[in-house]
Amino acid sequence: MIRRLTCLLLLFLTLSCAEEDQREQEIAGIPVEVEITRFDREFAEASASDLPELKEEYPYLFPAQFPDEVWIDKMNDTIQLEINREVAKAYPNFSETKDDLHSFFQHVKYYFPDTKVPEVITLTSDVDYRNKVIWEQDLLLISLDTYLGQDHHFYNGIQEYIKKNFKQEQIVSDVADVFAENVVERPSSRTFLAHMIYYGKILYLNDLLIPFKTDAQKIGYSPEELEWAGANEEQMWRYFVDKELLYNTSSDLQSRFLFPAPFSKFYLELDAESPAKVGQFIGWQIVRQYMDRNEVSVQEFLGKDAETIFNKSNYKPNK
Repeated sequence: MIRRLTCLLLLFLTLSCAEEDQREQEIAGIPVEVEITRFDREFAEASASDLPELKEEYPYLFPAQFPDEVWIDKMNDTIQLEINREVAKAYPNFSETKDDLHSFFQHVKYYFPDTKVPEVITLTSDVDYRNKVIWEQDLLLISLDTYLGQDHHFYNGIQEYIKKNFKQEQIVSDVADVFAENVVERPSSRTFLAHMIYYGKILYLNDLLIPFKTDAQKIGYSPEELEWAGANEEQMWRYFVDKELLYNTSSDLQSRFLFPAPFSKFYLELDAESPAKVGQFIGWQIVRQYMDRNEVSVQEFLGKDAETIFNKSNYKPNK
């Protein structure tokens, strides 16, 4: 009997892998045009006489309430000049990220065919790390000065847990997050479970849209943090259940277990070892098990409420 079950499991895994390979081949054939505009470079090379042309071509980057003197001063500002040099050094070309974006948009087109591929514009933003990526209708803005590597001197004074993802390989993961946040409806319920499932949906979309990225990159963990979360999944789940947190509506739980932070707050000795956002990690595993065990389309899945997803996932944490 055990041998038979093993054979059936191997057959299932083989068929699943073959189906996934076929899907990825189909996605790779989807025609997509990715247009990259290096505004960061154009602005760095511009002088005051070029400003009218820049404003005409990129009016959305020059708010009308600011007079021309603001932009002319910025062109000559010593800090801006250093930002220009550092970005030019880190991004002499954008080919690697462009390839990732091309694959990402192919996956978006496969699962969300009505989505229009935006024009991608790279720029600098005085290291505005709260707005590293902005996707508005037909424009995708990427601030390259927030992706110079976590040890760059521009980031001195920024907490480690924030700047650890200020690196080039995280750009497309951040773009995928922004897209997912636009298509995943925020929960109407205030329960901790509902918010865990909300983030789990976003991360599951990352599984679909950037399968070429690691799980650590999808959630913004280091490999060691991902390993810790996987190794302690059962213990974390038992804590949530034993403390009756799943249907608790306290907003404090979001800052403790869902938001970026130095670590998660179980109020135990293990806190310092734990990564932040472990509630997102658990929600991700619940959604994955739901999708593995239920035949639903991506659009149907997005419309399911947290209670339905949790109940039909028959979630069992990895030991």
